[in-house]
Amino acid sequence: MNTLICGSMAYDTIMVFKDQFKKHILPEQIHILNVAFLVPEMRREYGGCAGNIAYNLHLLGGKPLIMATVGDDFGPYAKRLEKLSISQTHIRHVPDSFTGQAFITTDLDDNQITAFHPGAMSFSEQNRVSEASGVTLGIVSPDGRDGMIEHAEQFVEASVPFVFDPGQGMPMFSGPDLLRFIDQATYVTVNDYEAKMLEEKTGKTLAEIAKSVTALIVTLGADGSMIYTEGREIAIPTPKPAAVVDPTGCGDAYRAGLMYGIQRGWAWETTGRLASLMGSIKIASRGGQNHAPTRADIMAQFQQHFGSSITL
Repeated sequence: MNTLICGSMAYDTIMVFKDQFKKHILPEQIHILNVAFLVPEMRREYGGCAGNIAYNLHLLGGKPLIMATVGDDFGPYAKRLEKLSISQTHIRHVPDSFTGQAFITTDLDDNQITAFHPGAMSFSEQNRVSEASGVTLGIVSPDGRDGMIEHAEQFVEASVPFVFDPGQGMPMFSGPDLLRFIDQATYVTVNDYEAKMLEEKTGKTLAEIAKSVTALIVTLGADGSMIYTEGREIAIPTPKPAAVVDPTGCGDAYRAGLMYGIQRGWAWETTGRLASLMGSIKIASRGGQNHAPTRADIMAQFQQHFGSSITL
């Protein structure tokens, strides 16, 4: 049951601003915005949506296949994936390019300002879904624009159900583009901000979008998530995390739990809770891939928070 994860591989340079952005951005002066934030903390992490989702799915015992394009500087990341025994078969090197680079500044309210250089992601259409075998579920997550469009079409051609996860790539697409993705996808997942943007761009309400897919999943941060499926609205709670350290990659951790449950045909109530738990575990660690619970740890925490058991 291979899961094909189409998306970005990136290095994240993460900086922490020890204050709140809102105290330093004047709404009435937004047209001449010129701000600088002192960031005494900075670190470089392994990231990218595909990398983060694959890492979390690997923790759960899933079988992630990453489909991504990377640059000349990918060596350290490749060594990490080799050490983790995560397949690199469908990671394509694009000469004379950088691997995607994200520069993220986070404030004390967990708001983020991100600058992103796509680098090799701009060539993601060079990969084709048909090159991967044994795939029973896929995801189209933020990547190069052409790659996202073509991979969605290729999943349909291959009769492989997939999750459409536009994320921070949503501004690249028009309303008709997004409606086409929704029509092709089996599942759609967005956070609450992206959900509002999706409604505005498509002219469709969440209820209308949900009718076009098997399930629409909307994450709500600390307020949990909502799963819209078969005319139902399922509220998923969020476990209280051990600590709130860094939100970077929480959405990707959630998506890994989501896909694990989908692969196994679990009820949405169980799938959503596992996804929520993975996000909660992640937020207690810095970066997108520094948490390392065992499957036994995850099962124990699921029992503790939700009062029921799962087997991974």
